[in-house]
Amino acid sequence: MKRVLGNGLIVTMNQKREVFCGSILIENELIKKVVKHETLEDLMHDLKNVFGDFDELIDCTGQLILPGLIQTHTHLTQTLFKGLGDDLQLMDWLQTKIWPSEAAHTAETNYISSKVGIGELLKGGTTTIVNMETVNHTESSFEALKEMGIRAISGKCMMDYNEGVPRGLMESMTASLAESERLIKKWHQTNHGLIEYALAPRFVVSCSDELLRASVKMSKTYGVRLHTHASENKGEIAIVRKRTGMENIEYLKQIGFLGKHVILAHCIHLSDLEIQYLIDAGTVISHCPSSNMKLASGFAPVHKMLQRGARVTLGADGSPCNNELNIFMEMRMAALIHKGNQLDSTIMNAKSVFEMATIKAAEALGKDSEIGSVEVGKYADIITLRIDKFESMMVPLDAENVYAQIVYNASSRDVCHTFVNGALVVTNGRLVDVSETQLYLDAKKAILNFIECKS
Repeated sequence: MKRVLGNGLIVTMNQKREVFCGSILIENELIKKVVKHETLEDLMHDLKNVFGDFDELIDCTGQLILPGLIQTHTHLTQTLFKGLGDDLQLMDWLQTKIWPSEAAHTAETNYISSKVGIGELLKGGTTTIVNMETVNHTESSFEALKEMGIRAISGKCMMDYNEGVPRGLMESMTASLAESERLIKKWHQTNHGLIEYALAPRFVVSCSDELLRASVKMSKTYGVRLHTHASENKGEIAIVRKRTGMENIEYLKQIGFLGKHVILAHCIHLSDLEIQYLIDAGTVISHCPSSNMKLASGFAPVHKMLQRGARVTLGADGSPCNNELNIFMEMRMAALIHKGNQLDSTIMNAKSVFEMATIKAAEALGKDSEIGSVEVGKYADIITLRIDKFESMMVPLDAENVYAQIVYNASSRDVCHTFVNGALVVTNGRLVDVSETQLYLDAKKAILNFIECKS
C-alpha cells in the first residue's frame, strides 16, 4: 500500500528540527520519501511527478503533519471510571473509588475500557503509550491493543501488600509473578512489534520487598521494562519511609529498580540527591501535570530535572484523575504550570515541551531510530492537525511559531488523520475500523453495571 500525505506543513522533529511545506510517501509501514516543495496548486498532477504511482492521496492542505505523539503513563483499565472518583486525595481516591472499581472488572468490561481509552488516544493523536493495567483480566486489554493497532508497552498491575487493597486485587507474590511471566511469553514483541510487555508493580506501598526484587530480576531475564509510580504524594512517601527507613527513590535504587529500562510515573517530591540518582541511572520520568493538579499531588521539579539532564516525558495518567487522555492538554499544562510556579515565563518553552511528547520520548524509550520524528526509514507513526479554522492562529506558520501553535492553541479535536505503523486508524477525526456508536453503547452499559454493583 502506497499513500501520499500531500501539501502539508511538516514539523519533522529531525535532528535539525526542520519545518517546511511538503509531502510524504508512506509505503506499507515505513516513511519512504519526504519532499520539500512550495504549496501545490495542481496537487494530484504535481505529486505524481514527484512520487510516481501511488494508491491513495490524502490532501493535507491547511494541516500540520506531525510525528505521532507519545504518552509514557496511562491506565486503560480506568477509562470507564471517568467522572466516578473526583475531588479526593490520592490514597482516599485509590482506596474508596479506584481499587474497588478495578476489582469489579470482568474480562469484558476491561476489554471495553481499553478499547474506549485507545480510541480516545488515537483520535487525539497519541500513537504510542506506556500502559499499566489492573491486577486481573490483562489478557482482554492486550486483545484490545492488538485489535485497535496502537503501539504499546503494557503490563498487568502487580499488588501483594497493603491492608487497604480490596480482596479482589490482592494476589500472592507467586501468582503475580507467574501470570506476568505467562503474559510476557505470550504478548511481548507481538502484533508486528507494536506490543511490548512491561512488568508493572503498582508502587512500593502495595508491593512487598520480595515482589519488587523479583520483578527486577524478571525484567533482566526477559529483557522487558519496569513501570511503576513513585514519589507522587507526600502520604505515599511517608508510608515508604516508615516501612523501609529510606526515601522512595533511595529505596528503589537500593533494590535495583532504576535504570534506562525503568519508567517512573510522577516523581514529584524528590530531594536533589534523588534527582541525581534518576539522572545517573538514566531512568525515564513520566510527568503527568493534569493528574498532579487534580489530585493536588504537587509540582514536579521538571525544569530542574531537565536542566540537569533527566529523561522527562509526558503522560495523561488515568481517566478518573484527569479526566482526559489528551496529550495536547498535557503539553499545554506542562508548559504553563511550571512558568507560574517558578515565576519565570521563559522556562518550559513550547518547542522543548513538544520534544517531550515526540523525539525525546522516543529517545527515552530507546525507539528514536524507529519513531518520534518524520524521517525516511522510520515507521509511519504520523498525525495531521487542522490549522485552517478561525480558532487557529491567523499569521503564517513557520519554524518560529509553529511549536507555540501546537502547544498553546491546538486541541486533540484538531487531529484529522492518525497513522500507526503505516496503517490509517483515524481519518477525518473518526476511527476507521471501529463503530464509535456501538463502542459508546457498550461502554455506557458497562458503566451502568459498575454503578449498580456499588449501589
